[in-house]
Amino acid sequence: MPRPFRFGVSLTGPAPAGDWHAKCRRAEELGYDVIHVPDHLGMVAPFPALVAAAAVTERPRLGTFVLNTGFWNPALLAREVATADTLTGGRLELGLGAGYVQAEHDVAGLPFGSPRERVDHLRRTIEELDRLLGSDDHQPRPVQKPRVPLMIGGNGDRMMQLTAEHADIAAFTGARPVPGSTTGRLAPVTPTELEESVARYRRLAEGRAEKAELNLLLQMVAVTGDRAAAVRPLVERLPGTTVEQALDLPILLVGTVEQIVAQVLARRERYGFTYLTVLEPYMEAFAPIVAELGGR
Repeated sequence: MPRPFRFGVSLTGPAPAGDWHAKCRRAEELGYDVIHVPDHLGMVAPFPALVAAAAVTERPRLGTFVLNTGFWNPALLAREVATADTLTGGRLELGLGAGYVQAEHDVAGLPFGSPRERVDHLRRTIEELDRLLGSDDHQPRPVQKPRVPLMIGGNGDRMMQLTAEHADIAAFTGARPVPGSTTGRLAPVTPTELEESVARYRRLAEGRAEKAELNLLLQMVAVTGDRAAAVRPLVERLPGTTVEQALDLPILLVGTVEQIVAQVLARRERYGFTYLTVLEPYMEAFAPIVAELGGR
């Protein structure tokens, strides 16, 4: 039996307190299982935003999607994680990544490092968090035992290995960084490429006693009766991509509610994705699918 679906929404836009609280309450009203926040300059600071979300909601879990570990010292991060888990009543999910936007490091005055160096730092961070938060001497103490659930997101063989070893949730972006881009520009992967990536992860994770949950971050949701018209602006930005190919991209959900429900079920069947996250602009559009498939 496949896992039941979980649905998350990534709230990316900074807002005054009242507006932030209102959209967190709205996410709960719409049935979302997880409220996510990113870790990019110009967006909300992750841990204060999640604690504020916890204050006005009761049911959703609260996750970082995902922290750029290049911004974080492991000991200071352990304090943040333990405090946030306490102040959210044990609802925290910790998402970690190696970082991919060089321009943000430049603005922050932090070294960006090579891909190998960034993955090495992520590995050290995970190991230190396990050590520190697993110690009875660490203060403050997190609520969840044996630890806060860990999501790892990224591409590449070493990231896959790290995910297979440590993650409770394996996050797939369905896109890869554009070579040479310092601003984090991403290009979507094809269905076959994503299928190969998931298969590679599964091979690396074969020996795990408990299988990780598989997450996919969706970049677009369009409820429409004209699927081709909805993706034409995207096709114009992707040279060499046809409308048919765009409609087949795993990170897009386009069609009537009934068609999108079928697409979500097909992604679970083909790839194993049972945990889907949408971006804030699509929170309302995706809500009927959440209502239809939540917990199934």
